[in-house]
Amino acid sequence: MSRRTDFQKILRHEQPDNLILDLGGCPLSTMEGDSMYRLLAHLGYEVPERIERLRFGKTRRIDERILERLDIDTRSVGEIYVPKNSLYRMITPDKYVDEWGITRAFTGGLYWEQTDFPLKGATVADLDRFQWPDPDSIDRALVEKDAAEARRLYEETDYIVCAEHPVYGVFELGCWMCGFDDFLLKMGIDPDFVVKFFDKVWEYQKRVIEIYYGALGRYIHYTSSGDDFATQSSLFVSVDMFNELIKPYLKKRIAYTKQFTDAAFLHHSCGSVFPLIGELVDAGVDILNPIQPKASFMAPDNLKAHYGDRIVFHGGLDTQEVLPFGTRESVGEAVRETIGALNRDGGYIFAAAHNIQEDVPAANVAYMFEAARQYGRKQ
Repeated sequence: MSRRTDFQKILRHEQPDNLILDLGGCPLSTMEGDSMYRLLAHLGYEVPERIERLRFGKTRRIDERILERLDIDTRSVGEIYVPKNSLYRMITPDKYVDEWGITRAFTGGLYWEQTDFPLKGATVADLDRFQWPDPDSIDRALVEKDAAEARRLYEETDYIVCAEHPVYGVFELGCWMCGFDDFLLKMGIDPDFVVKFFDKVWEYQKRVIEIYYGALGRYIHYTSSGDDFATQSSLFVSVDMFNELIKPYLKKRIAYTKQFTDAAFLHHSCGSVFPLIGELVDAGVDILNPIQPKASFMAPDNLKAHYGDRIVFHGGLDTQEVLPFGTRESVGEAVRETIGALNRDGGYIFAAAHNIQEDVPAANVAYMFEAARQYGRKQ
């Protein structure tokens, strides 16, 4: 049975012969910092020179030797492009302004930190004066290069091909550009600003969707999106506010994307999104990532019981305690339990519950996938 046949079975909520394993198949299942290099060394491979620091939003591809050795089923293409006609500019090697006017600085950790908010305190009138990025100034050569790689993977391999999302989500952009406090306040008392802001972002998203999926949509099996709606214990906004202000934009983004591709649509939101899962299904989400089992109400058994026949789950192996601090035995047991809960009657893709961090021992990463291949075989 081929990987792609198993993938289609999973989407139909049928038991696959072999569970699909994902590492780096989307930007929410990859490895951060030096974790990939440590895994290469653990597996006995020569470690290449560290690649240059990637800008925020650009995903590091996992070394193909790792993917082949661990028998990973997925491969990714694409990225979030930076339009030439935008506010993007480098300030220093450790500081730059992105295409949305957000200043980001690398302060010595693993991530670029945001240091200012270009629309903090802005009014509705300010949105018309702001310099929004021009999607038509995206370098088409970059898009065509990604389309060529997608076609190669689609035609010459049996891997499941994911097109990484080419745009950010409307809610997270609002929080980044206005600041969380300011934007959440606007959600409550200034819905006119929020709707106009979302309309501006949607104009950009729509054109990028046309450019991006028009080029590679026929060569992919799933695509991703990211927009965090929750914390570890609760939602950022009420379900009613989500439905009124955010859901309409997610729904039309998904519907428009599916005009250009038959690919399944994966949506990522960290935290306790349990109260929103039904709304995400209604919006057109096919696959939910990352399934953080330590977040409230996100335990695999609970998710499968309530929504196991309505949406495919992706992720689920705990990255907060099990992977960084577990033993071979505890990692294996967690893999067995996670697969046992989420893979009943299909509808599950195995991955860690978000990107693997530097504090995770390489041996735990390797054994996680070894155990997943063992427990993911149809009995």
